Amino acid sequence: MSQQTARRGGAAWALVITSVAGFMAALDNLVVTTALPSIREDLGGGLHDLEWTVSAYTLTFAVLLMFGAALGDRFGRRRLFIAGITVFTGASAAAAMAPGIDSLIAARAVQGVGAAVMMPLTLTLLTAAVPVAKRGMAYGIWGAVNGLAVASGPLVGGTLTEHISWQWIFWLNVPLGLALLPLARLRLAESHGTGAPLDVPGTLLASGGLFGIVYGLVRGPADGWTGSLVLTGLFAGSALLAGFILYSTRAKNPMLPMRLFRSRAFAGINAASLLMFLGMFGSIFLLSQYMQGVLGYSPTEAGLRMLPWTGMPMLVAPIAGILADRIGGRPVVATGLFLQALGLGYMAVVATADASYGSQLPALIVSGIGMALYFAPASHLVMSSVRPSEQGIASGANNALREVGGALGIAVMASIFAAQGGYETGQTFVDGMRPALVTGSAVVALAGIAALLIPTRRHTERQATSAEPAPVLETAAH
Repeated sequence: MSQQTARRGGAAWALVITSVAGFMAALDNLVVTTALPSIREDLGGGLHDLEWTVSAYTLTFAVLLMFGAALGDRFGRRRLFIAGITVFTGASAAAAMAPGIDSLIAARAVQGVGAAVMMPLTLTLLTAAVPVAKRGMAYGIWGAVNGLAVASGPLVGGTLTEHISWQWIFWLNVPLGLALLPLARLRLAESHGTGAPLDVPGTLLASGGLFGIVYGLVRGPADGWTGSLVLTGLFAGSALLAGFILYSTRAKNPMLPMRLFRSRAFAGINAASLLMFLGMFGSIFLLSQYMQGVLGYSPTEAGLRMLPWTGMPMLVAPIAGILADRIGGRPVVATGLFLQALGLGYMAVVATADASYGSQLPALIVSGIGMALYFAPASHLVMSSVRPSEQGIASGANNALREVGGALGIAVMASIFAAQGGYETGQTFVDGMRPALVTGSAVVALAGIAALLIPTRRHTERQATSAEPAPVLETAAH
C-alpha cells in the first residue's frame, strides 16, 4: 500500500512535527508587515521594494503548492517534506543575513519554494500517522497552531523588531528547522500517492496561471488595476488556468483530477476556504495598522490586544476537532464562519478614531471563536473528501486556494480602503477601513453558505464506501 500503516513514532510525534512545520510556513505570510519600516531603514529601497519582501514569498508559495504536493506523492512525502524544510531553513538564514533589499527579496522567494513543498505534505503525513477515530482532534491542534501563526504574524514580527531586530523574524525559523530535520527523518513513516508519473503540462499550466493571477492581485493596488503588467498577469493567468481545467478533464494522470470537484464535500470546503482567507487576511492587514497607526499602540501592544482574536484558536480549535468527530465537520465549520462574519461586521460598526479597547473586545472574541471553529474541521473535511492516495494533492489544492484567497483579500481590502479613505488622519483611515471590513464580513458569510452545501457526514461516508476501489490504485504504486 502507498500509505504505510506502521508508524515510527506514533501520532504524537507526527502532530508535533507537522504542526511546527506548518507554523513556520504560515507565520511567514504576514510576519514581515510590521518590520517593514526597520527593514527600509537598514537596507534602503523604495515602497515598491518593500512590498516585494511580502509579495515574493506569497507568489512562490501559492504558485508551487500543488506542484510540491505532486512531487511528494511521486517521490515520497517524507523525503520531500525534509527537502522542503531544508530549503526553507536555509532561505530563512539567508534572509536574516541579507546585505541589501534585492538579496532579501530573493531569499524570501526561495523561502516560499520551501514552504510550498513542506506545507501541503504536513496534512498528508499527519493523516497517515493518526488513527481515523482521533483525526478530528489531531486536525484541531494542527489547525489551531496554523491559525495562530497566520493571525499572530504581525505580533511576532512587531515584537521581535521592537525588542531585538528585524533579522530575528527570520532567525526564528533556523533552530526550529534544524530541530525538525532529524525528527522528521526518525519519527515519520514514508508514504506515496498513486505512483503515476508527474504531470508536466498540468504543472506548467497551473503554476503559470497561479503566478499570473497572484502577481496581478499583489501588484494591482500599487500599480493600478489598469496597468499593463497587472492586466497581462490577470488575463494570462486566467487563460492558463482555464487551459489547465480543460487539460485536466482529459489527461490520463492529471496533477489535480477535476472529478474531485464533482464531490460536493471537496468543492464546498475549498470554496469556503478561499472565501474565508479572502475575508480574514484583508481584515487582519487593516486592523493591525488601525491599532498602531490610529489608536497609537506599539506593535507589541497592538498584538497583545488582538490576542482574544488571534489566540483563540489555541483554546477552541481542539474542542472544535472533537465536536467534528461527534457531529460532523459541516455544522462546526459553518457556525465558525458565521461567527467570524458577525465579529468583523461588529468591528466595522464600533471602529472609530478614538475607540476604546472595551468596545472592540466583543468583536475580537466572537471573531476568534469563529476562526477557531473553522480551522480544525476544515482540514478534516478536505482530507476525508478524497481517497487516501489523493490526499496529498487535495491538501496542495486547498492550501493553494487559501493563499490565492489571502492575496485576493489584501488586494480587495486595500482597493476599497484607498477608494474610501486613506492615511491622512485617523478619521480618514477609519472611513476607508469600515467599508472594507463590511466587505470582509460579507465574504466570510458567503463562505459559511458554501460550507452549508457540504453533504452531511453520513452522505459523505456512503460516497466514500461506494468509491472503494482506491486500494487497487495504491497497490499499483508498488
